[in-house]
Amino acid sequence: MRSEAAEKVDFSVIRYGQCWEDADILLEGLDIQPGDTCMSIASAGDNSLAMLTKHPSRVIALDLSAAQLACLELRVAAYRLLSHPELLELMGSAPSDRRVALYERCRPDLSPEVRAFWDERLDLVAAGIGASGKFEHYFKLFRERVLPLIHSHRMVERLLAGGTREERTAFYEHQWNTLRWRLLFR
Repeated sequence: MRSEAAEKVDFSVIRYGQCWEDADILLEGLDIQPGDTCMSIASAGDNSLAMLTKHPSRVIALDLSAAQLACLELRVAAYRLLSHPELLELMGSAPSDRRVALYERCRPDLSPEVRAFWDERLDLVAAGIGASGKFEHYFKLFRERVLPLIHSHRMVERLLAGGTREERTAFYEHQWNTLRWRLLFR
């Protein structure tokens, strides 16, 4: 039996360049024990790989999308072959002008299909694979086009500055949560 989604959706497009759920909450909720067998929707691979930190006997990652499976396979190769700082560069979490070269180091560990997938998308590799999905594109549009209409760059920097829980709550309630911000989410 074929899935309706499989017939209607273009699975050659990366939908999620990274997983946006909190892996710590996922792991706490699943309570994975050593020796367990886990099943996961692959998505970009982050949650499936996070499960491995609990030492199950195996993790089975499934996805209808070949693009999402390509994200996972590249991550696995990167974890095996790159240092942590290099992995952050490839993901786009650290500045880099050598992401394609880092990909080239991972390339021999990829299946022929996944190699061909990423070879056709070196522009996404160069930008950082964590930013390669449609979802991340929507965040970029929001950050570049919508958010500046609501808050200044300085205000965004203050939001991201951290502080104690009480300080962050007070900042949000008294400075961030403006009428324009609330109207945006009505």
